[in-house]
Amino acid sequence: MKKEDLPKKIAVFPLSNFIVFPKTTVPLNIFEPRYIDMINDCMETNKLIGMIQPKILKNENLNMPELYKIGCMGKIINSQKTDDGRYLIELKGLIRFKIVNEIVSNKKYRECEISFDKFYDDLSEQKENLKFSDLELIFKDLKNLFEKRGFIINWKALENQNLNETINALAMASPFTLEEKQVLLETKNLSARKSKIADILTTYTFDQFNNTTIQ
Repeated sequence: MKKEDLPKKIAVFPLSNFIVFPKTTVPLNIFEPRYIDMINDCMETNKLIGMIQPKILKNENLNMPELYKIGCMGKIINSQKTDDGRYLIELKGLIRFKIVNEIVSNKKYRECEISFDKFYDDLSEQKENLKFSDLELIFKDLKNLFEKRGFIINWKALENQNLNETINALAMASPFTLEEKQVLLETKNLSARKSKIADILTTYTFDQFNNTTIQ
């Protein structure tokens, strides 16, 4: 997608503890009526959706939770409607965005005016200056964390992937908290994201030795 083709507003899909990065593809099962409406409308227009995390606060209206300001816009690249009315879609992350303002409308789902000003680099195909060997220690710690949490990852397949895709896929699938995943989404580039993952893993390793978080 070109910079000049970016929309000024999009439908947003708040999904807790779930992030999408540019240049990654994720499957989604859409079953809530309001989000089925959203998919129907998006399929008839530009097929673009803004994925964003809600902030989960006590005593908050769960139907209209406060949202984080930074999310990722994705494009529906595949969709299938099931016999029971659900949508099974594949969403490809394109570019991160910042919410400028929420739009008041009579639609069941939420729409926001957005800005891409700080994230145009997401659209470029520039190569990151990292090698897989740079990540071996991080992957070792991640592997230990995943295994302790019962996550199964095909590590050999990951080694054959583009490094950007690998880091982002692991960040998306990781058993990190909602807040930690949001921090990873908001990091400027892959190198910074690698450092953040290492920082987060340090706290999990520390907890492991103190026998608190990881059992």
